[in-house]
Amino acid sequence: MSILIFRIAECRVKKENRKMGNSQSPSSHKDPRFASSSRAFSHTELEVLKSLHASLAAQSQSNGPHVSPSVFKNYFGLHGPLGDRMFDLVTQQRKDQKLTFEDLVIAKGIYEKGTKDEIEEFIYQLLDVSGNGIVGRSDLECVLVAMFDNIFNVHNSERGSSAHDDTVNIFLNAAKFAKHDERHAEESLSFEDFRTWCTLLPSVRKFLGSLLIPPNQGRPGSQVPRLLHLENIDPNMILLKKMYAWHIGGILPQHDLEEWKLLYHSSVNGLSFSTFLGNVSKDKGPTVLIIKDKEGYVYGGYASQPWERHGDFYGDLKSFLFQLYPTASIFRPTGANTNLQWVSCYLIL
Repeated sequence: MSILIFRIAECRVKKENRKMGNSQSPSSHKDPRFASSSRAFSHTELEVLKSLHASLAAQSQSNGPHVSPSVFKNYFGLHGPLGDRMFDLVTQQRKDQKLTFEDLVIAKGIYEKGTKDEIEEFIYQLLDVSGNGIVGRSDLECVLVAMFDNIFNVHNSERGSSAHDDTVNIFLNAAKFAKHDERHAEESLSFEDFRTWCTLLPSVRKFLGSLLIPPNQGRPGSQVPRLLHLENIDPNMILLKKMYAWHIGGILPQHDLEEWKLLYHSSVNGLSFSTFLGNVSKDKGPTVLIIKDKEGYVYGGYASQPWERHGDFYGDLKSFLFQLYPTASIFRPTGANTNLQWVSCYLIL
């Protein structure tokens, strides 16, 4: 068994609306969705969007005020099937390869300014990268690979599922593919199961909800904490991989995502509880406890309060538990009580 601890420096949209309008002609100002979406933005925000669209259209060298797929995907840092699917949704699935200003306002109005249901409906559609009307395991795998390529700045020559096989699987293991459609052999992810998946993986939900924010503007869900440890420690001994840290960080505020410093490692510091408590008590900030058991499972918890001896449980609802391997999940406290943290004369594992 290994132990590490780090300190941390209304109803759904109707089905026909889900398709976002399969009209065969570009949007116009007469589209009621444009008028509705426009009201979600201030005058200044609309002017910024108009300038952005004009700039991207100029780069597209198109015959008219349209943005091409390649310029759109390059600007927003979206590549492969995920970028293709996003462009398809933003252009309301017209298949004309032309992104208008009205399209951009409608899409951002729904995706960024809409209700929780509207935003999650949009993301759920986005996952259907094959465009066959279901969200299958292969769709989800494709989306996860594209996400990890983006977050970890994988170069074009290195892109592909092989670069993230293990990590993709632990995130897929948290999904329940139980929906059966007679038209498709593959079992798929229902909308409700998708929402449950997002609850277990807030980092994924945060990232997928911010794709129309350019990467250079600090896209939410893309920051990975910098992991600090002594140089004489073999990196292979560190249980907390960058991908795991990103997963845990999905539920934390921005100021807790800068750098995490290794305070204690059982293989280096020994299994003495006094040593453990002595090491972790030096810092008063929140900490992350990582455990690997004899079966190879990796899990742990985030402690929002300092580690101090108490005669009873203590802590607050900022604390939570998580799984890292073989399934990635976050478990928030229920609020039934504050029995979240406990330090006594010995550590129970």
